Amino acid sequence: MAIRKLLVANRGEIAVRIIRAARKLGIATVQVHSRADADMLAVRLADEAVDIGPPSAAKSYLNVAAIVEAAKASGADAIHPGYGFLSENADFAEAVAAANLVFVGPTPDTIRTMGDKAAARAAARAAGVPVVPGSDGIVTVETAPAIAAGIGFPVMVKAAAGGGGRGIRIARDADELAALLPQASAEAQAAFGDGSLYLERFIGRARHVEVQVLGDGRSAIHLGERECSLQRRRQKVWEEAPAPGLPDEARAALCSSAVRLAEACRYSGAGTLEYLYDDATGEFFFIEMNTRIQVEHPVTEMVTGVDLVEEMIRIAGGEPLRHRQADIVTRGHAVEVRINAEDPTRDFRPAPGTVTALALPGGFGVRFDTMLYPGYTVPPFYDSLLGKLIVWDGTREGALARLRAALGELGVDGIATTAGLHAALVRDPDVAAGRFHTRWLEDWLERRPLAPVPQKETAP
Repeated sequence: MAIRKLLVANRGEIAVRIIRAARKLGIATVQVHSRADADMLAVRLADEAVDIGPPSAAKSYLNVAAIVEAAKASGADAIHPGYGFLSENADFAEAVAAANLVFVGPTPDTIRTMGDKAAARAAARAAGVPVVPGSDGIVTVETAPAIAAGIGFPVMVKAAAGGGGRGIRIARDADELAALLPQASAEAQAAFGDGSLYLERFIGRARHVEVQVLGDGRSAIHLGERECSLQRRRQKVWEEAPAPGLPDEARAALCSSAVRLAEACRYSGAGTLEYLYDDATGEFFFIEMNTRIQVEHPVTEMVTGVDLVEEMIRIAGGEPLRHRQADIVTRGHAVEVRINAEDPTRDFRPAPGTVTALALPGGFGVRFDTMLYPGYTVPPFYDSLLGKLIVWDGTREGALARLRAALGELGVDGIATTAGLHAALVRDPDVAAGRFHTRWLEDWLERRPLAPVPQKETAP
């Protein structure tokens, strides 16, 4: 069925992004919001807005009944979940379908299988995709020690039901494992409503490379890979496409394995398969699939020219894939940096507050996906992401030069942001050479803590 009115079940910059994609397709939009978000940009841009509850995410953006009722009452025929919140919740997808609404994303069964890391590992092995050695299912306090000994320490303790680095702990021996299991389970329960855990071998200096796929439930294609190794506490801060220095043979193998797995699980919509790549051995291992749009999807859009959110909406509306694999050509290089309301000079302390003035960068090859406007008050209740600065150029060196210039133009007065961190990173010789891994940024921050930078005025 063609989608006529789309409800956006999210907030912030991704809500703005979805509304703009829907508008291009001539689809009316409904934006749900908590009472803390009544003034956010997405509310201003949408055709309609519905208050679904108090600031607490549990009572608003995670309130399945309130979101489905808002869709029905507003006459929406589809719901886009964005990323985070309920985007990878199979029960939510089922509730949407039960209300005779379209869920813009994969089926509940696919979400359930690929969103559970243990089940996803089994699906990957069945599709011939290599996986990191780990537990074959959920572990308990009683079973974990023997399983970890079989894998070999150090091991990662990971949440089975979620992503984004939540619930992850590294245990270097049996005593540390026993101490960390309850902590990891409690964090996973708080973040995803499910405290289940599994174990995986810890590869200390691996690169984090992921592959973007599109599927229509029958066939799938890939849109190349992204490099996501610059992370702090397993939260990505910098992404780029294509991955620098990745051998062509490894790139081809990664991408073809992603398509095999996407087709094996009859994937529908936009999804991302995440891998660890070992520069020393050339090995790669599947670690998880994100059954939703990713924060870093714009770098793929910039190098392929494909609007991933638009394609998600078209596929959910019943259209087959519009692109063949041969149509996808990667041109140039794109880099994205996340601008968060955090103070990197004070251990990344959250910095909500009012934006008193705003200067956005522009020019050829520059894009800034954001929810900000002058006078907007960033609430303290949610993720700190304010926007994403994305640049493109014909070469990686050109993209980094464009990023340096764009960061020099960016000004957000009134609150601290992570722009200064990226201004330092883009000038680092290791970053310029693509010499980094998933632990590199934390080591870099320990070696050279950032000094406070005076607030730059963007307006007289």
